[in-house]
Amino acid sequence: MQPRVILNTPQFALTIDRLCYQLIENHNDFKDTVLIGIQPRGIYLSNRINERLKVLRPDSQFQYGKLDITFYRDDFRRREKPLEASTTELDFVQIEGKKVILVDDVLYTGRTIRSAMDALLDFGRPKQVELLVLIDRRYTRHLPIEANYVGKKVDSIASELVRVEWHDQDGADKVWILTTNKEN
Repeated sequence: MQPRVILNTPQFALTIDRLCYQLIENHNDFKDTVLIGIQPRGIYLSNRINERLKVLRPDSQFQYGKLDITFYRDDFRRREKPLEASTTELDFVQIEGKKVILVDDVLYTGRTIRSAMDALLDFGRPKQVELLVLIDRRYTRHLPIEANYVGKKVDSIASELVRVEWHDQDGADKVWILTTNKEN
C-alpha cells in the first residue's frame, strides 16, 4: 500500500487551533492548569499548543513543561541499544493539586502515557490528569487509556506506521500512514 497523507499542512493548522479552543473552553484562564509535553515527540505538539495558546489567550496563567519518561518505560531494559534520556524541564516545583494536561503526538498502545503518569507522581499528586494527542490510533491499546482531546482518530493495522512530520524538524506539517514489513 502506498503511503498516504491523513493530515496535510492546512488541516494540521486547523487541528492545532481546534485543540487549543477546546482547551480554552474547558480550562478558561488556565489558572491551576499545567501543560506538559512528553519527551521526545510530544514536545513538538506541546510547543505548538503552548505558542498558539499564548496568542489566543495572552492573559492566561498556565505553566508549561517537558517530561522525560525514559526510565519509567516498561521496556527500557529490554532494548539492545541503550535509550538516551531527554531532559525534564519543569519551571515549577510540583504539580500538587493542579490540573495537568499531558501532550503526545500519537496515542498507540498507551504504554507511553502510563510511563508519563508514573513520572508525574514524582512531582506531586495532581488534581486531575487529561490527555491531548494529535493522532489516536484506535483499537490498538494494550492499556485502557483514552485521550480527552484528539486531533484525528485513525483506524490502522499493526503493519502500518503513523508518522508525524513537524515543520521545525522535517520541513512540513503532515501526518502520514506508511506500511511497514512488521508482522504482529
